[in-house]
Amino acid sequence: MKAHRNNTRSRSRLLVATESEAGRRRARRRASLLAVGMAVTLALLTSVVGPPGVALATPKEQMRSLDEQVQEVKSDVLEVSAELRGLEEKLLYPSNTQVAVFVSVAEGGAFRLDSMQIQIDGELVAHHIYSFKELEALQKGGVQRIYTGNVRTGEHQIEVSVAGKLPNGNDVNGIESFSFSKQVEPKLVGITVAAGDSGGIGIQLGGL
Repeated sequence: MKAHRNNTRSRSRLLVATESEAGRRRARRRASLLAVGMAVTLALLTSVVGPPGVALATPKEQMRSLDEQVQEVKSDVLEVSAELRGLEEKLLYPSNTQVAVFVSVAEGGAFRLDSMQIQIDGELVAHHIYSFKELEALQKGGVQRIYTGNVRTGEHQIEVSVAGKLPNGNDVNGIESFSFSKQVEPKLVGITVAAGDSGGIGIQLGGL
């Protein structure tokens, strides 16, 4: 009987010891989880609030900084785009065959330019109908590149046809043919449209 009581007490002490060890393990796990939670919370607070002694930018300042970055990216994209266009033009139109035609309107021209058609060596190479904004830009001294292409070196013929309206609303047309010489270097041809002496449209050709 005494041995049985001793065995019972031993099992009880073992059970208590086991439960105590399990409790200590659970406590250690809770402590570890708590430490991890505190570390994560601290990291989140640091990312939101910022490190001590550092003032965060206001939303307005953040937006301004973002806008500046966007503008810088846009500027870089435009520069790259311009470089790509230049490279593409060099590949498509080598200097020894390149010809470009530019259009301008003489100052004070008493007519409205509606459309222009250009033929080189009898082949139609450009036909353009002008919008109000384009005409306004030309009347303010702007220059339009209406055509870029390739021709062999030597003599060529260019024919320019123009249609427009006079201030009184009457339609007016003009057509002129010119010769130009293409050398090894790129050829730039300038076309100037002006009011004619007889109330029509005058077309002049010149180099650029």
